[in-house]
Amino acid sequence: MIAARLAEPDDFESWRTLARAHIIAGMRPQDIAWSDGDAACADMFATAQAPDLPETQGGTVRASRAFLDLARSALLHRDPARLDLLYRLLWRLQQRPRLIEDAADSDVRNLQRLAAQVRRDIHKMRAFVRFRSLEHEDGGERFVAWFEPDHRIERANARFFVDRFGSQRWSILTPRLSLHWDGAALSEGPPASRDALPQDDAAEELWLGYYRSIFNPARLKVGAMLKEMPRRFWKNLPEARQIPDLIAGAQAREVAMIAGSAPLPEAGPPDSLNAVAAAIATCRRCAIGCNGTQGVAGEGPADARTMMIGEQPGDTEEREARPFVGPAGQLLDSHLAAIGFDRSRAFVTNAVKHFKFKPTGKRRLHQNPTAGEIDHCRWWLDSERALVRPRAILALGASAGRGVLGRTPAIGRERGRAHVLDDGTALWLTAHPSYLLRLDGEARAREEERFRADLQGFVELCG
Repeated sequence: MIAARLAEPDDFESWRTLARAHIIAGMRPQDIAWSDGDAACADMFATAQAPDLPETQGGTVRASRAFLDLARSALLHRDPARLDLLYRLLWRLQQRPRLIEDAADSDVRNLQRLAAQVRRDIHKMRAFVRFRSLEHEDGGERFVAWFEPDHRIERANARFFVDRFGSQRWSILTPRLSLHWDGAALSEGPPASRDALPQDDAAEELWLGYYRSIFNPARLKVGAMLKEMPRRFWKNLPEARQIPDLIAGAQAREVAMIAGSAPLPEAGPPDSLNAVAAAIATCRRCAIGCNGTQGVAGEGPADARTMMIGEQPGDTEEREARPFVGPAGQLLDSHLAAIGFDRSRAFVTNAVKHFKFKPTGKRRLHQNPTAGEIDHCRWWLDSERALVRPRAILALGASAGRGVLGRTPAIGRERGRAHVLDDGTALWLTAHPSYLLRLDGEARAREEERFRADLQGFVELCG
């Protein structure tokens, strides 16, 4: 058995050179004992030193970009078996060039798992490194941080910190090595201990004050917080000392926040649609209203004979502060135009006036409002209805139906027919157009035809 040893355990180019040479030489995976310098990883039956590498000129090794990207990340993993896995996959890729696309293959799954764990560790280092100020020997300022990564990600992450903090002098200490930036060049040092980290500094107090000020008790989800910020990182985060107290006082702070918001008018609803819109803009009476988005009131003629109600503003609607201007609104407009109805004749609004979402990277992923949130926001919808006094209402989806009826209707059974409300207004139920956007093929065509038939029935009801 031949020993193949990397110069450094995170040296991808070293592995790539060795692996390519052995592939060209026809060395089978079972004939190589890989090692990254860790004595515990060495094969006791392997030869003490690797033989001279064979000539590789003219040799061809197949490796897709997808494999190389995964391999570059997986190599940083601490699992000693990763080197055998990488070479075995590279060997198999010579017979099956598209092997990496086989999600059912156990080797491919293991490679993806290792790469994902490394990428997550890289993200955690970027998120949870906290610098503290230290006076440098030349009288200037230097910032020092301590971090304990799960994998060998320090060098791979160095460029991020150089780009982010290039104008400052800093050091990141870890149990494996130290990174030092002097404002011009990056260097490495020996392993360090957490004891080398300076004590709290003045800048840290500013950060703690900022952290307390942005903590929103109405959006607190302890489970989600612990998933993104596991407790093992807390000992290196100055703000973590405040988290238990902030969690403990969250409910009381939320109650105080709601109690301190502008009260609903005691004399009844506002006396104009402009007044309703202004009040919605300052409403903070539920968690959605406190999530930092702007409220979106209805728009249309104040004496419109018809009212169209959706669920809530989406990402586009919240940004433009107008209802039904995103993809779902555009689809609704196209169907209304096809049956000859001008949407500008109707008053268009939503059952819930703020955008409820879950942040996912740079995107805001829509979340359905709960029944309680719809009921809580019904006061604003009732205010708009009382001022517009429409003869007929089109409720687009179950949430819109609940905003009018006070119960959640079964759209499948109740759509496409008139429901007479207590005040004599006709209510017509149909699906929300966003439902159609999630379909394709024959299902999309079938549901769009049904949706258009519902709209045609509503227009005929309005006369």
